[in-house]
Amino acid sequence: MLLLLFTMIIVAYLIGSISSAILVCKFVGLPDPRTAGSKNPGATNVLRMSNKLTAATVLFLDVLKGTIPVWGAYFLAMEPLYLGFIGVAACLGHMYPIFFNFQGGKAVATALGTLLPIGFTLGGLLILTWLLVVKVSKYSSLAAIITVSMAPWYVYLLKPLYVYPTIMLSGLIILRHRDNIKRLLKGTESKINHKI
Repeated sequence: MLLLLFTMIIVAYLIGSISSAILVCKFVGLPDPRTAGSKNPGATNVLRMSNKLTAATVLFLDVLKGTIPVWGAYFLAMEPLYLGFIGVAACLGHMYPIFFNFQGGKAVATALGTLLPIGFTLGGLLILTWLLVVKVSKYSSLAAIITVSMAPWYVYLLKPLYVYPTIMLSGLIILRHRDNIKRLLKGTESKINHKI
């Protein structure tokens, strides 16, 4: 089981390291998202740089990066805590992609993808929370922070067995947003100008 876990962690990290934002931007002729806009290779920055369809494509692919390895491990009947390690590995791949000089994004969509195997009700709650916070505040980062903070509570209500893996993911995403938190407190964080 430990060999399988180690293998799945490596696979999850490598899948997470495939930067959807960089590849999609290159395909459609946009600048590298690491050098334009907020300089974050994620769906929100791609939305700032282009349009909803391009951003939605990046979002969908980033979600898949989390879903594929965790769902694979789930069907291999791996323990919930191990699923958490695999989910964290996929998110770390997104944050520090080996294929792109370790310059990655915040992994919010990838984290969402890792949680989808728990159930689509959870996915719906997380998406609804993010959309509501964005509608009210216009801050994507604040929406991400609040959504991942709520995730363990939602999981506790739906499937308590997966609370600890969810806490691991939430802690990682919040830690990755520490600079955004500082800018939010200072009032210097960028808002989303497009309608969501």
